[in-house]
Amino acid sequence: MTIDPRPHPAAPVPSAVGEGLKAAFRAHPAGVAIITAQGPDGPVGLTASSVSSVAVDPAAIMFSVTRATGSAGAILSAPSFVVHLIDDEHSDLAQSFAVSGAERFTSQQGWTTLPTGEPHLPEARVALRCRPLHTVPVGSSTVVIAEVLEVLPGRPARPLVYVDRRFHALPHVPAV
Repeated sequence: MTIDPRPHPAAPVPSAVGEGLKAAFRAHPAGVAIITAQGPDGPVGLTASSVSSVAVDPAAIMFSVTRATGSAGAILSAPSFVVHLIDDEHSDLAQSFAVSGAERFTSQQGWTTLPTGEPHLPEARVALRCRPLHTVPVGSSTVVIAEVLEVLPGRPARPLVYVDRRFHALPHVPAV
């Protein structure tokens, strides 16, 4: 993995263009994922709406995180992590992983551990076990490009998207 050694600058005051960008993407639906890893102090995770496919050969995805501390920092330093593409039935779980200090990784939430050590939600639509290839700092965020090592099918339900600062369900989409 390539890590840019330059420090992240303090969060800048958003410009008019930055505010316009936030407003534009507020109305642009994005899929919802929970990204998990085994950190030095136990399992860590966060909710992301920035996951996208990059390539199929080699299989690669990308996402961004806002800080390099806490759960995001542990994921950035982990040798592997799991990106869970989740459905509407997991909207409460997505909300808890979006808030610092919320309850996570309980048996009631359905978490297990993969043989490779990462936390896994078997009921997610699909889980992608990945290893980081590159990280790129961009302002106060870090873009992660990761190789997909394993695709773990789950149980499809109604897709979940994030738009206008809320989670929304889409109609059921049959598996291809």
